[in-house]
Amino acid sequence: MKHKYLIILVIALSIIAGCITEFIPETDEATNLLVVEGVITDQYRTNMIKVSRSLPLGKFVSPKPLKGCQVTITDENNIVYTLKESPTGTYRTDSTRFCGHIGGKYTLKIVTGNLTYVSSPMEMVPVPPVDSLFYEKVVIIEENEYGRPEEGCKIYLNTYDPEQKCLFYRWEFTETWEFRLPFAVPNAVCWITKPSQEIFIRNTSIYDQSRVTKLPLIYITNETDRLKAIYSLLVKQYSMTQDEYNYWEKLQNVSQNVGGLYDVTPMTISSNIRNLNDPDELILGYFSVSAVSEKRLFIKDKFQGVPNFYYNCPGDTVFGGSFVHIEGLGSYVWVIEDNTGSISNPFRVVTYSKECADCTTRGTTTRPSYWIE
Repeated sequence: MKHKYLIILVIALSIIAGCITEFIPETDEATNLLVVEGVITDQYRTNMIKVSRSLPLGKFVSPKPLKGCQVTITDENNIVYTLKESPTGTYRTDSTRFCGHIGGKYTLKIVTGNLTYVSSPMEMVPVPPVDSLFYEKVVIIEENEYGRPEEGCKIYLNTYDPEQKCLFYRWEFTETWEFRLPFAVPNAVCWITKPSQEIFIRNTSIYDQSRVTKLPLIYITNETDRLKAIYSLLVKQYSMTQDEYNYWEKLQNVSQNVGGLYDVTPMTISSNIRNLNDPDELILGYFSVSAVSEKRLFIKDKFQGVPNFYYNCPGDTVFGGSFVHIEGLGSYVWVIEDNTGSISNPFRVVTYSKECADCTTRGTTTRPSYWIE
């Protein structure tokens, strides 16, 4: 009898499991909203404005770029700069003709079809230099299984505006690190570059002075090879108005607090862009105008307990001279040690992981122009 009930239970569970389908909740949110992303700075560099249309909830793809727009920026003297589209949906300034300046006010205009979108005039606030960028070693484990400590590091930033003209800050950073394969292969040294994904902002208007002390930017453990050779962090510091700070603060709250369908409900974040034809249209994104300062940090240090990331690479040893055939060579087998030049004991060590034999599977062999040795 017990077996009979067990069989019935298994069949019922199988039917229930087979009926599970993806749930996409019904919302009142429009699915074809204009999305604008972009910032202009006081640097003689190409500025980009990305224009796209949002996609329905449940679509796990990027917004659809909006091509063929007429995009212009007008300054406080009514000088109009036309941006060129390249690639689709990305509109660029001419770095030889356009550069923002402190105190300037800039208005973005986007014309698509018979619709015209215009931003509020945005003033460029000055930004001080990054005062200092530094790291501290952090003990991850006091003593691992081999009786040795393991270390990582935390990177911090200090900044200060004695004139208190910049009260609202935003930062973004780019990591670059060098890694080396411990084998005599053609592509043994590579570099990886990775932009930050988090939002870093600070409001100093609530304090007596515009000072930021020991702002934590990133924590690096020894679970990656970032600290193995040379590591670099480039930080960009942006000035903001209070309105833009409010926008980024709301965006930060949504991105950090919304982890699931029943967590904090995403709020409608007001943009500084409006549709002249329909002022009530909901628009996503923000047109930013910021002065920017930069600082780069290099870390070339010894961190205890950094593991050998390539100990599993050797897969087999093939004995014999170079004439010995290795099946699948270059497809799923790669040579990481070649000793076929030896007359007495010719052999080759092979791996079944291409990452062990070719660093370009993760990075590039092009050495950054700013790199140090």
